[in-house]
Amino acid sequence: MRPTRRVALAALLVVAAAAPAAAATCDEPLSAIYTRAAPAVISIQATKINKARPDRRFETIVGSGFLIESDGHALTNAHVVDGAASVMATLNTGDKVTTRVLGLDVVLDVALLKLQVGAPQPVVKLGDSGGVRVGDDVVTIGNPIGLEQTMTRGIVSAINRVLPYLSAEEPMLQTDAPINPGNSGGPLLDRCGTVVGINTFFSEDARNIGFAIPINVVKTVVRSLRESGH
Repeated sequence: MRPTRRVALAALLVVAAAAPAAAATCDEPLSAIYTRAAPAVISIQATKINKARPDRRFETIVGSGFLIESDGHALTNAHVVDGAASVMATLNTGDKVTTRVLGLDVVLDVALLKLQVGAPQPVVKLGDSGGVRVGDDVVTIGNPIGLEQTMTRGIVSAINRVLPYLSAEEPMLQTDAPINPGNSGGPLLDRCGTVVGINTFFSEDARNIGFAIPINVVKTVVRSLRESGH
Protein backbone atom coordinates (compact mmCIF):
# COMPACT_ATOMS: atom_id res chain seq x y z
CA MET A 1 0.00 0.00 0.00
CA ARG A 2 2.83 2.41 0.74
CA PRO A 3 4.25 2.35 -2.83
CA THR A 4 0.72 2.98 -4.18
CA ARG A 5 0.32 6.00 -1.90
CA ARG A 6 3.69 7.33 -2.99
CA VAL A 7 2.73 7.00 -6.68
CA ALA A 8 -0.60 8.71 -6.06
CA LEU A 9 1.09 11.51 -4.13
CA ALA A 10 3.69 11.96 -6.87
CA ALA A 11 0.93 12.15 -9.50
CA LEU A 12 -0.91 14.75 -7.43
CA LEU A 13 2.24 16.87 -7.15
CA VAL A 14 2.77 16.71 -10.92
CA VAL A 15 -0.82 17.86 -11.59
CA ALA A 16 -0.46 20.70 -9.09
CA ALA A 17 2.79 21.82 -10.70
CA ALA A 18 1.21 21.74 -14.17
CA ALA A 19 -1.85 23.78 -13.15
CA PRO A 20 -1.61 27.42 -14.26
CA ALA A 21 -1.12 29.98 -11.52
CA ALA A 22 -4.07 32.20 -10.74
CA ALA A 23 -3.95 35.56 -12.47
CA ALA A 24 -2.78 38.36 -10.26
CA THR A 25 -5.46 40.88 -9.37
CA CYS A 26 -5.12 44.50 -8.37
CA ASP A 27 -7.21 45.56 -5.43
CA GLU A 28 -5.42 48.60 -4.05
CA PRO A 29 -7.64 51.46 -2.84
CA LEU A 30 -8.98 53.81 -5.48
CA SER A 31 -7.41 56.66 -3.56
CA ALA A 32 -3.99 55.08 -4.15
CA ILE A 33 -4.68 54.85 -7.90
CA TYR A 34 -5.67 58.51 -7.94
CA THR A 35 -2.57 59.56 -6.00
CA ARG A 36 -0.33 57.76 -8.48
CA ALA A 37 -2.12 58.63 -11.75
CA ALA A 38 -3.51 62.13 -11.23
CA PRO A 39 -0.12 63.93 -11.40
CA ALA A 40 0.20 62.72 -15.01
CA VAL A 41 -3.25 63.95 -16.09
CA ILE A 42 -3.33 67.34 -17.79
CA SER A 43 -5.99 69.88 -18.69
CA ILE A 44 -5.91 71.11 -22.28
CA GLN A 45 -7.11 74.49 -23.56
CA ALA A 46 -7.24 74.71 -27.35
CA THR A 47 -8.02 78.09 -28.94
CA LYS A 48 -9.80 77.75 -32.27
CA ILE A 49 -10.99 80.33 -34.81
CA ASN A 50 -14.72 80.19 -35.49
CA LYS A 51 -15.08 81.61 -38.99
CA ALA A 52 -18.86 81.27 -38.87
CA ARG A 53 -19.16 83.62 -35.90
CA PRO A 54 -17.51 87.01 -36.62
CA ASP A 55 -18.88 88.31 -33.32
CA ARG A 56 -17.27 85.42 -31.46
CA ARG A 57 -14.25 84.68 -33.57
CA PHE A 58 -12.19 82.86 -30.96
CA GLU A 59 -13.44 79.97 -28.87
CA THR A 60 -11.66 77.78 -26.34
CA ILE A 61 -12.13 74.03 -26.29
CA VAL A 62 -11.33 72.34 -22.97
CA GLY A 63 -10.28 68.72 -22.78
CA SER A 64 -8.05 66.30 -20.92
CA GLY A 65 -4.91 64.34 -21.67
CA PHE A 66 -2.19 62.33 -19.97
CA LEU A 67 1.58 62.22 -20.03
CA ILE A 68 3.17 59.03 -21.38
CA GLU A 69 6.82 60.14 -21.35
CA SER A 70 8.65 62.21 -18.76
CA ASP A 71 9.93 64.65 -21.40
CA GLY A 72 6.41 65.96 -22.01
CA HIS A 73 4.88 63.66 -24.63
CA ALA A 74 1.17 63.24 -23.99
CA LEU A 75 -1.96 61.77 -25.56
CA THR A 76 -5.42 63.26 -26.03
CA ASN A 77 -8.29 63.18 -28.53
CA ALA A 78 -7.74 64.61 -31.99
CA HIS A 79 -11.06 66.46 -31.84
CA VAL A 80 -9.82 68.47 -28.85
CA VAL A 81 -6.85 70.02 -30.67
CA ASP A 82 -7.59 69.59 -34.39
CA GLY A 83 -7.54 72.98 -36.11
CA ALA A 84 -6.40 74.84 -33.00
CA ALA A 85 -4.54 78.11 -33.46
CA SER A 86 -2.81 77.55 -30.11
CA VAL A 87 -2.75 74.88 -27.42
CA MET A 88 -1.93 75.24 -23.74
CA ALA A 89 -1.76 72.52 -21.11
CA THR A 90 -2.20 72.86 -17.36
CA LEU A 91 -0.16 70.45 -15.29
CA ASN A 92 -1.28 68.89 -12.04
CA THR A 93 0.84 71.54 -10.28
CA GLY A 94 -1.25 74.30 -11.84
CA ASP A 95 1.56 75.43 -14.15
CA LYS A 96 0.47 76.32 -17.69
CA VAL A 97 2.85 75.27 -20.47
CA THR A 98 2.96 75.83 -24.21
CA THR A 99 2.01 72.71 -26.13
CA ARG A 100 2.68 71.57 -29.68
CA VAL A 101 0.60 69.08 -31.66
CA LEU A 102 3.03 66.50 -33.07
CA GLY A 103 0.52 64.31 -34.85
CA LEU A 104 -3.18 63.69 -35.46
CA ASP A 105 -5.21 60.65 -36.38
CA VAL A 106 -8.68 62.08 -36.93
CA VAL A 107 -10.10 58.66 -37.82
CA LEU A 108 -9.11 57.05 -34.53
CA ASP A 109 -9.50 60.42 -32.75
CA VAL A 110 -6.01 60.33 -31.25
CA ALA A 111 -3.46 63.15 -30.97
CA LEU A 112 0.15 63.13 -29.77
CA LEU A 113 1.29 66.30 -27.99
CA LYS A 114 4.62 67.67 -26.81
CA LEU A 115 4.50 69.89 -23.72
CA GLN A 116 7.32 72.38 -23.29
CA VAL A 117 8.38 71.30 -19.79
CA GLY A 118 11.63 72.13 -18.05
CA ALA A 119 11.81 69.11 -15.76
CA PRO A 120 10.90 65.41 -15.94
CA GLN A 121 7.18 64.83 -15.49
CA PRO A 122 5.18 62.00 -13.88
CA VAL A 123 3.66 59.57 -16.35
CA VAL A 124 0.98 56.90 -16.43
CA LYS A 125 1.64 53.36 -17.57
CA LEU A 126 -0.14 52.08 -20.67
CA GLY A 127 -1.94 48.83 -19.94
CA ASP A 128 -3.41 46.03 -22.06
CA SER A 129 -6.95 46.63 -23.31
CA GLY A 130 -6.98 43.12 -24.78
CA GLY A 131 -7.48 41.69 -21.31
CA VAL A 132 -10.40 43.95 -20.37
CA ARG A 133 -13.62 42.11 -19.52
CA VAL A 134 -17.21 43.23 -19.10
CA GLY A 135 -17.73 43.98 -15.42
CA ASP A 136 -14.16 45.12 -14.72
CA ASP A 137 -13.85 48.15 -12.45
CA VAL A 138 -12.53 51.27 -14.18
CA VAL A 139 -12.01 54.91 -13.25
CA THR A 140 -11.51 58.11 -15.20
CA ILE A 141 -9.51 61.19 -14.26
CA GLY A 142 -10.09 64.40 -16.18
CA ASN A 143 -11.58 67.85 -16.31
CA PRO A 144 -15.36 67.59 -16.76
CA ILE A 145 -16.91 71.04 -17.32
CA GLY A 146 -13.58 72.54 -16.27
CA LEU A 147 -13.43 70.85 -12.84
CA GLU A 148 -9.80 69.80 -12.93
CA GLN A 149 -8.55 66.44 -11.65
CA THR A 150 -11.99 64.91 -11.14
CA MET A 151 -12.15 61.14 -10.68
CA THR A 152 -15.23 59.07 -11.54
CA ARG A 153 -15.80 55.36 -11.14
CA GLY A 154 -17.72 52.68 -13.02
CA ILE A 155 -17.39 49.37 -14.82
CA VAL A 156 -16.74 48.23 -18.35
CA SER A 157 -20.28 47.87 -19.73
CA ALA A 158 -19.31 46.29 -23.07
CA ILE A 159 -16.29 45.60 -25.24
CA ASN A 160 -15.85 45.65 -29.02
CA ARG A 161 -18.66 48.16 -29.36
CA VAL A 162 -18.81 49.50 -32.94
CA LEU A 163 -20.53 52.86 -33.45
CA PRO A 164 -21.38 53.22 -37.17
CA TYR A 165 -22.14 56.94 -36.86
CA LEU A 166 -18.55 57.73 -35.91
CA SER A 167 -15.88 58.11 -38.57
CA ALA A 168 -13.90 55.14 -37.26
CA GLU A 169 -15.48 51.72 -37.15
CA GLU A 170 -12.95 50.56 -34.59
CA PRO A 171 -14.37 48.52 -31.70
CA MET A 172 -14.53 50.64 -28.56
CA LEU A 173 -14.85 50.08 -24.83
CA GLN A 174 -18.19 51.08 -23.34
CA THR A 175 -18.30 52.23 -19.73
CA ASP A 176 -20.81 53.62 -17.26
CA ALA A 177 -18.09 55.67 -15.53
CA PRO A 178 -19.40 59.24 -15.97
CA ILE A 179 -17.79 61.00 -18.94
CA ASN A 180 -18.74 64.64 -19.46
CA PRO A 181 -17.60 67.57 -21.64
CA GLY A 182 -13.98 68.18 -20.73
CA ASN A 183 -13.24 64.49 -20.08
CA SER A 184 -12.38 63.94 -23.75
CA GLY A 185 -8.81 62.73 -24.13
CA GLY A 186 -8.40 61.66 -20.52
CA PRO A 187 -7.40 58.18 -19.36
CA LEU A 188 -9.66 55.25 -18.59
CA LEU A 189 -7.78 53.30 -15.91
CA ASP A 190 -8.12 49.77 -14.62
CA ARG A 191 -7.75 48.72 -10.99
CA CYS A 192 -4.01 48.33 -11.51
CA GLY A 193 -3.83 52.03 -12.34
CA THR A 194 -2.81 51.43 -15.96
CA VAL A 195 -4.47 53.10 -18.95
CA VAL A 196 -6.77 50.78 -20.90
CA GLY A 197 -8.48 53.44 -23.01
CA ILE A 198 -8.77 57.11 -23.99
CA ASN A 199 -12.15 58.63 -23.18
CA THR A 200 -13.60 60.03 -26.37
CA PHE A 201 -17.40 60.15 -26.51
CA PHE A 202 -20.53 60.05 -24.38
CA SER A 203 -24.16 59.65 -25.35
CA GLU A 204 -26.34 62.71 -24.78
CA ASP A 205 -29.44 60.52 -25.14
CA ALA A 206 -28.64 58.32 -22.16
CA ARG A 207 -27.19 58.51 -18.69
CA ASN A 208 -23.66 57.23 -18.09
CA ILE A 209 -23.01 55.60 -21.45
CA GLY A 210 -19.53 56.57 -22.55
CA PHE A 211 -16.92 55.18 -24.89
CA ALA A 212 -13.14 54.92 -24.89
CA ILE A 213 -10.59 54.06 -27.57
CA PRO A 214 -8.82 50.83 -26.55
CA ILE A 215 -5.23 51.63 -25.65
CA ASN A 216 -3.90 48.70 -27.70
CA VAL A 217 -5.24 50.43 -30.82
CA VAL A 218 -3.61 53.70 -29.75
CA LYS A 219 -0.23 51.99 -29.27
CA THR A 220 -0.20 51.00 -32.93
CA VAL A 221 -0.25 54.63 -34.15
CA VAL A 222 1.90 56.50 -31.60
CA ARG A 223 5.16 55.88 -33.43
CA SER A 224 3.69 57.03 -36.74
CA LEU A 225 2.25 60.17 -35.13
CA ARG A 226 5.65 60.97 -33.68
CA GLU A 227 7.62 60.37 -36.89
CA SER A 228 5.26 61.55 -39.63
CA GLY A 229 2.56 63.61 -37.90
CA HIS A 230 -0.28 61.40 -39.13
